[in-house]
Amino acid sequence: MAGYSLEIKRSAARELERLEPRSERRRIVDRIRALAGDPRPAGAQKLAGRSSLFRVRQGDHRILYEVHDSDRRIVVLRIGHRREVYR
Repeated sequence: MAGYSLEIKRSAARELERLEPRSERRRIVDRIRALAGDPRPAGAQKLAGRSSLFRVRQGDHRILYEVHDSDRRIVVLRIGHRREVYR
């Protein structure tokens, strides 16, 4: 079974570039890459309101993403601190 392709929105890429320290940024990138193999890992939560919207934790940060099973793709929408990412 082939993995999913990853797409990161431009706004999410900017949010990722602004994260400090660099080690936290590396962990988030690794977590996003892991989603390609398993789009619904243990700990992923489905968010209310949209059927394909999920979030996964990485330390104090959250990664919000959509899973499109029909064309086997994951779209990362937001990356941010847990108190700001849902606004």
